Amino acid sequence: MGGNLFSILSELATLKQLDKRAIVDILKDGLFSSIEKKMVPENELEIVVDEETGRITAKFYRIVTEHEVGLGEIHIEDANAINSSCELGDRLPFELAIHELEPKVIKNAKRSIMEKIKKLEEDRIMFDYEKQKRQIVNGKVRKMDYNGISVDIGYAEALLPMEEQVEDEYYNVGDLIRAYVVNIRKTKNTVKVILSRTHPEFVKKLFESEIPEVFSQDIEVKKIVREPGLRTKVCVFSIDENIDAAGSCLGPKGIRIEMIRKELRGEQIDIVVWDESPEQFIANAIGSDLVERVYLADRGKFARVIVDEKNKNLAIGKKGKNVKLAAKLTDFKLDIYTAEEFEDKISEERRITSHLIELDGMTHKVADILKEHGYTSVQDIFDASLEELCELEGVGTKTAQRIKDAALYF
Repeated sequence: MGGNLFSILSELATLKQLDKRAIVDILKDGLFSSIEKKMVPENELEIVVDEETGRITAKFYRIVTEHEVGLGEIHIEDANAINSSCELGDRLPFELAIHELEPKVIKNAKRSIMEKIKKLEEDRIMFDYEKQKRQIVNGKVRKMDYNGISVDIGYAEALLPMEEQVEDEYYNVGDLIRAYVVNIRKTKNTVKVILSRTHPEFVKKLFESEIPEVFSQDIEVKKIVREPGLRTKVCVFSIDENIDAAGSCLGPKGIRIEMIRKELRGEQIDIVVWDESPEQFIANAIGSDLVERVYLADRGKFARVIVDEKNKNLAIGKKGKNVKLAAKLTDFKLDIYTAEEFEDKISEERRITSHLIELDGMTHKVADILKEHGYTSVQDIFDASLEELCELEGVGTKTAQRIKDAALYF
């Protein structure tokens, strides 16, 4: 063992990019733990490694006994041969080259050393991998199965799980792929890098790679919401008032955003400029060229967005994605109306919350009759037919017509 083992471990440290000092410590710890099982604390075992010569020795005290039992003891006669003044219980300093140990001790030490070196290598790999976390990596598709897509990223095995894949993206073995590192999983035998192409941070990293002002943080990406494969909204804000946030993200003739869309297989990307005014921010999130006005609720995070009839479908978006993403981006519940629909909605709410007596021409007597039959709000009168009202005892045709007209124009 000895110098040969030290030489082998030194070469291993260089090959695996491991700390040589840590390798020496592992070597000493492994030998110590294997040898100390045959000793007691009084032996004061010490492992010495001469890094220049590669010589490894075990230094310890042997206790003088009448009956030699193990490595840590020495018979009194053998002790007297070394030092004639030795007595029972004395300790003699002793030095033993590692190759002189029993084969079983050496075997146990080797096993312990290799286990610790493997652990050191795994820790070093984990440290290197952790530096890759939350970064974009490039790789090549190696295989595909029920777990997802296995990707060769050069320094490790990576997995793009099914749930991290964009639904309509397809790959073949050998295809190049870019993805975002969301996690590092350490298993029993290896370390696996977990990738994603659906994570909003993937889009942010693409922005940093394609837009210098985002990379330099002159433009802040405040929030990203995404329906992978369909649409993404990116909220940006210019730290430098002289920089146009939207224009910088789009780039000359839209070249920058087009490069990002190309990587996302044509996914729609909306640049939304943040504004401290909630109304303006909501309009920007929907599309400022589509919005005529935004009304905020008195309480709660609710807003009504007024658009022109021809823009309503665009404001809502395909499968409702535009307004849903705008709601996620702004943290407001958003409802889209045309001006006419909004007026109808306001009128309906006014009728629902108004009492019968508030109707023009309504008397307390008629109001009481209506309440007895379950008509409690102006909206109830609005929804009722003229025939229904005329059938009520005490409500004539003229009265029914009068309150019906009043409800219609309330």
